[in-house]
Amino acid sequence: MSILYLLIPLSLILLGLAVWAFFWAVKNDQFEDLEGPAHRILFDEDENDLPAEERERRRDARERARAQRSDPDEPG
Repeated sequence: MSILYLLIPLSLILLGLAVWAFFWAVKNDQFEDLEGPAHRILFDEDENDLPAEERERRRDARERARAQRSDPDEPG
């Protein structure tokens, strides 16, 4: 019976910490978008969705990377 004098305050402290953690998460927008990550994983990044400038920049970067792999600067 005397253990209740320890367990009840301990459980109230634990409850207080849980409530504080919940309100901290709400305040810091942890629950802002619950469905976005679940839907985002289903869709690939489509080249057609990008602006023309971004598509051109990515194409140039791929061509530069391909050129570096086929023609390294090392003498040999």
